[in-house]
Amino acid sequence: MDEAETSNIFYVPAPSLPSITPPDSYDPFRSQPVPLIIDNGSSNLRFGFSTSTSPHSSPNVIAKYKERKFNQSLLLFGDAIDAESGAKSQGKTPWEGDVLLNFDAMENALDYACVRLGIDAEGIEHPVLMTERLCSPLHSRALTSELMFEQYSVPSLTYCVDSVMSFYHNNKPASGSTFGADGLVVSFNTASTSVIPILNGKGVLSHAKRIPWGTQQSTEYLLKLIQLKYSSFPTRVTSAQASWMLHNFCSFATDYPVVLRSLKIPANMRAAERIIQFPFAIPVVEEKTEEELVRIAEKRKEQGKKLQELAAKSRMEKLAKKENDLQYLTNLREGKSDNKREWMNTLQVEGFDDDAALDETIKKLEVDVKRARKKDPDGQDDAIRCNIEFPVPQLDEEGIKEKKKQKLMKAGFDARARARREKEKEREEKEAEGRREEEERENNFDDWAARLRREQEAIMNKIKERGRRKAALSDRKSAAAQARMKNIASLAADERVSKKKRKAGAEDMFGADDEDWQIYRKLNAAAVSSDEEEEFNQLRIIESKLLMHDPTFTAQHTHASITSQRSALISAFRPQYEEGDIEGSARIHLNTERWRVCETYFSPGMAGVDSAGLGEVLQGILARFSEAEKARLNVFITGGPSQFPGLQERLHGTLRPILPPEMHLGNIVRAADPSLDAWKGMASFANTDEFHQVSVTAEEYQEWGGERIKRWWGGNCNSTV
Repeated sequence: MDEAETSNIFYVPAPSLPSITPPDSYDPFRSQPVPLIIDNGSSNLRFGFSTSTSPHSSPNVIAKYKERKFNQSLLLFGDAIDAESGAKSQGKTPWEGDVLLNFDAMENALDYACVRLGIDAEGIEHPVLMTERLCSPLHSRALTSELMFEQYSVPSLTYCVDSVMSFYHNNKPASGSTFGADGLVVSFNTASTSVIPILNGKGVLSHAKRIPWGTQQSTEYLLKLIQLKYSSFPTRVTSAQASWMLHNFCSFATDYPVVLRSLKIPANMRAAERIIQFPFAIPVVEEKTEEELVRIAEKRKEQGKKLQELAAKSRMEKLAKKENDLQYLTNLREGKSDNKREWMNTLQVEGFDDDAALDETIKKLEVDVKRARKKDPDGQDDAIRCNIEFPVPQLDEEGIKEKKKQKLMKAGFDARARARREKEKEREEKEAEGRREEEERENNFDDWAARLRREQEAIMNKIKERGRRKAALSDRKSAAAQARMKNIASLAADERVSKKKRKAGAEDMFGADDEDWQIYRKLNAAAVSSDEEEEFNQLRIIESKLLMHDPTFTAQHTHASITSQRSALISAFRPQYEEGDIEGSARIHLNTERWRVCETYFSPGMAGVDSAGLGEVLQGILARFSEAEKARLNVFITGGPSQFPGLQERLHGTLRPILPPEMHLGNIVRAADPSLDAWKGMASFANTDEFHQVSVTAEEYQEWGGERIKRWWGGNCNSTV
């Protein structure tokens, strides 16, 4: 591995266990009307009092888990879920996509926030400023208000849009003045991306738009691309690992087609790739010394000898038993009594029905004893072989059987002799052909080599054409697949000859011609035919001759080398490691995926989402404003993905063709802290007098219901008063 490739290797971070942090002291805020700020995000829950410099933050997910060791039911929240491997699969968030629906999880998250802040009162005695999604459904708002007023007894509640508050924090007015900034806020959220125009410090929510594509969808899309590219990856790639790769290695392309065209050069693709090294375990191979190997071999020999001795002893015991039985039955037959009744009683006692059964048993025992003693049958061959010369009437029943047996043996001997003669003849023909070919090679080497190369090329073309046909048959719409279905249909519709017609003389002649059987090769393209095996054998012979005698023909010209050579671009796209390279097989090479995933924000159709891209949405929103208003709408981006490299340049390249040429396009501003600026803006606003004017008190909630809110510049516009 070269130094450049080593520098591009990044290791997947190991999951760290959460640390136990004691709750905050509630004494400084007890009985004080300090607002409580809650940024209820899809990924993280950020909460804290407005006088704090920074909020507490934790993943917004809960899991109800039953611990098996002590048989206790646990309620885990945030990072604590990673401490229990069995709880990860039971994780649940308050959000379903971009809508707040799971209020059991929401209540558990708020309970955690109260415990973390040290709130030990019966309810929350502080005004609450809480985020909600752009154009949040009234049903979600009503249930959230009911939870806050009925369960936690908050004195007042205010809802705001997080992206507007992030814009507020980065454009805070001077002390004592009203907020009147202008801008076009682009917020990259977990499950969506929203665009909100702001004029004179007020969000023009009637012109706001939302795209159903966010960080969650981008993570899933990257995970699918990795699974498609590495279908047999030895390690399971989790969503958390895909999210880590998305935030650390993906970026926006200023001109996506130009980037793809540049990656067509393998060197550029290798330079742009990022190698992700996943954990792997090297198998421990126990190496044994020579003394141990010798000792094991001797032990095996001793065990083999013991087994042989046991088998020989068992054979001798069986042989002795059969000899004793044979001697006993022979003596029994020789001592046959003249009294027929007495003799039959004796046979029945011994388990025989008549004399024939006794004779058959004795004969069988004699054969078994002879086989067990392994007597040499050469002395009997002349006596038995002579049975072939005698006619059948002169032989008894045993002789007739032996004659049939000897005929079969003679036929087998003759067949083997014929096969030896044919092999000898074939060997002589091969030697003659080899001599002729050697003479041709010595007399005219160039023609000989050219002829073999033509034969090699012809065979390789046949193999390639067969491969194309197999690939075409895998596509049901191809001409080859349709022809195959026609053959199957014609065979299924073929009228077979009935029994009556066969008796009358009409016969089914299918198979009389060898070409009839070709239909089965057309139907079963996956089966390896004898012709294909013969072609491969012939190809190997030709290539071995060329390798031996033609110095211009190297191993790279062989069929195996040509077929194994992969395209340089494909090799750069997904490098192949040697078999047995455990470290290499646990690597993921990110190249085109680095820009492809981020491009879906501007072209969601790439991922199968039927929605307009960010560029089209910006164009549609700006078309509703006058030229003077367009000039005031400087773009402001916030949210986690706004930190991806290249986003500002890409937005500048998207907006420049939309706006008039003479209009100045200002700088695209990114939030100072895209993750926390929304909470900080909420905290700053909560410390102003205007906050108390837009809050919904408990009395107003009882009068209006949970769906109603007051209309103000930082909140939603639906169901406002």
